[in-house]
Amino acid sequence: METMDTKTFPEIKLFDTRFHKVKVQELIDYLVESVKKPKKTIVENVNIRAMNFAYEKSWYRDFLNNADLVFCDGFGVLLAANLSGYSLDSAHRMTAPDYIEDLALKCEKENVSLFLLAGKPGVVDEAITKLVSIAPNLRIDGHHGYFEKSGKENDLIIEKINNFRPDILYIGFGMPLQERWILDNFNKIEARVFLPLGACLDFYTNSTYRGPEWLTNNGFEWLTRLITEPTRLWDRYIIGNPLFFYRLFKQKIAQKLVANR
Repeated sequence: METMDTKTFPEIKLFDTRFHKVKVQELIDYLVESVKKPKKTIVENVNIRAMNFAYEKSWYRDFLNNADLVFCDGFGVLLAANLSGYSLDSAHRMTAPDYIEDLALKCEKENVSLFLLAGKPGVVDEAITKLVSIAPNLRIDGHHGYFEKSGKENDLIIEKINNFRPDILYIGFGMPLQERWILDNFNKIEARVFLPLGACLDFYTNSTYRGPEWLTNNGFEWLTRLITEPTRLWDRYIIGNPLFFYRLFKQKIAQKLVANR
């Protein structure tokens, strides 16, 4: 089977930061097929928080723009893209807990191995148990994400990863720590595909409550997270979301002024 090219997927650009118009099955196929490529592959995702980081941090924007594939994991970004003249629908937005089992089944079928590096101690073990229950022949290993991200402890984690030699390495430390860690350790790690996915395993194992489906499926998952963790997340949503749309409308107004000159 030939590997899919990102040229297959149209590019969307907001604030000089690009992502791709891709659907979930296309994403899963791309992840599995990228294992066969002769180079390492980075598959990233964007939500409003990622876009705010990209606006403020040039290294983060470069990380997104240099990633091999970037999918949309946020209704806010989907809305902003449509307001900017692109045509996307809910099928072009996906969040990892919703498709991780489909990815596991595809990996099992194609004999692709998976290493989970995320979550508090115990969360990875629970996630592995759940995934193996539906994909018993899946080659999978993991380690929690609560370790020093440099020095001896970091080196020991990388040694564990390299002993397993995963085809797909899932990293879930949260933005922008997971992206920084990938950049700092990319050349040391023997994995084919790097997949930073934040708190996916916390949601998948129900360690963190996502909220009812009628909220999560309609762009209001952030509201549940804000209610359940207000102290930690208030600035991300109360400040971050309005700031993103303020920047979007400011840019649109500036573009209109230039066009009308």
